Amino acid sequence: MNKKKLAALALSGAMILTLAACGGTQGSAETPSSEPGDTTPAQGTASYTVGICQQMTHDALDAATQGFKDALNELLPNQVEFKEQDAGGEYNNCATIMDGFVAENVDLILANATYPLQAAASATAEIPILGTSVTDYATALTITDWTGTVGGNISGTSDLAPLDQQADMLQELFPEAQNVGLLYCSGEPNSVYQVETIEGYLTEMGYTCTQYAFTDVNDLSSVAQTACDGSDVIYIPTDNTAAANTETIANVVIPAGVPVIAGESGICSGCGVATLSISYYDIGYATGEMAAQILTGEGDISTMAIQYAPTVTKMYNAANCEALGLTMPEDYEPIA
Repeated sequence: MNKKKLAALALSGAMILTLAACGGTQGSAETPSSEPGDTTPAQGTASYTVGICQQMTHDALDAATQGFKDALNELLPNQVEFKEQDAGGEYNNCATIMDGFVAENVDLILANATYPLQAAASATAEIPILGTSVTDYATALTITDWTGTVGGNISGTSDLAPLDQQADMLQELFPEAQNVGLLYCSGEPNSVYQVETIEGYLTEMGYTCTQYAFTDVNDLSSVAQTACDGSDVIYIPTDNTAAANTETIANVVIPAGVPVIAGESGICSGCGVATLSISYYDIGYATGEMAAQILTGEGDISTMAIQYAPTVTKMYNAANCEALGLTMPEDYEPIA
């Protein structure tokens, strides 16, 4: 029996003795409320404590977190207490959150996106860390001899959709285009990786590519306008800052009449016309399955290879396509 279970039993015994001494004259404390369908146990009663740090709030990251929690709640029902924190897109917040998880000695950390992964790796070499919504672990963790496995106390899942196939999609939809603008946040290492990789594919196809990097939301609108002025079509990779500010981008690209190919469905649903997308819920769920193996001792995180989404789907934004007068091929699915 582990120390947490012994502590929980001791606490329960103390509570019973206290209630008996009161002679039943006081009502028992209310059980903390939970959302319908949430099987997270009351604080202090769980076998395992999992810290979750999400880089920021947007649909893709939210879906990954939910998939992770659903998997653990199904595989280890009523055994996992989740401590969830949102970093608001700031690395310093991620570092503070991770330091807190280490001080609490949580059993496992979920790092949802690149900043949380980097902060977690800096905070602890002992507590198991699983990443999700991380495009390229070698880039995020500065690994030069990448073999597919991080090793040590880190593993997880990637949100990388095949970049060569995304380039093929752009060519399929816009074969007559000449200039492709690559719009991304310069502060996100995985965005830089995606842009540099897909630029190679697009250049081989004969496109002239120009990178348009914004630093944060403050210069996003002006950089997007510059990209529109110099591009026939724009590509936006899986980029958390872009995903959290799609309305700002849409307010520029749609009036300018410049279509956007997006790296994932969340960005596409806000400002894009088409995407080759993965399911963030599915990679989150797969990460939860990995977590269950680690927590129960059935899996060794040091030998777990990074997992990728098994399928990708061609999707389109019907409203934006209509606004730009575009008709998608029949094998593209509308984004709900």
